[in-house]
Amino acid sequence: MPTDVARRGAHRGPKRRGRGWIVFAWAALATGVLVGLGVVGLFAVNNGNQFTGVFSGTGSSAAADTATPTPTVQPTTNPAANVTILNGTTTEGLATRAADQATTAGWTVGAEANASSQDVATSTVYYSDPANEGEAKGLAATLGGIAVAVSDQFPGADLTAVLGTDYVDPAAG
Repeated sequence: MPTDVARRGAHRGPKRRGRGWIVFAWAALATGVLVGLGVVGLFAVNNGNQFTGVFSGTGSSAAADTATPTPTVQPTTNPAANVTILNGTTTEGLATRAADQATTAGWTVGAEANASSQDVATSTVYYSDPANEGEAKGLAATLGGIAVAVSDQFPGADLTAVLGTDYVDPAAG
């Protein structure tokens, strides 16, 4: 070291202006690249995304055009089904008149009685086994197109019709 220099210690030159922004820009670029690679890596590992037709400009819409329709169950009549009809209103004899209507249409009604509640609003045919859906729809159509629902509240019957205040009494019409 020359002896004629009066400086002591380490001296650095003045910092250039804008140096902090350059470091920030490089850090942001590196972060963006790493996040992008991570997302692509996760899609590749999970096989959650398929890039078919994305890069060539031709999309594959054949899968959306050929969706499999869900089959609808058709109403059927099964005289062997165990049918119970319950009156959920204050109208006397409503279950008996509905049972007569169902019997005339080919159903075998095992029991007709009052429901535990007399303020049922919506008439519904309940079934617990999904295999009985067609029969439930058939009984509902026989009783004037009432609602159908799955329920395990009525274990003693294949089909249970609970008549509500919306039910049209066959004797009235």
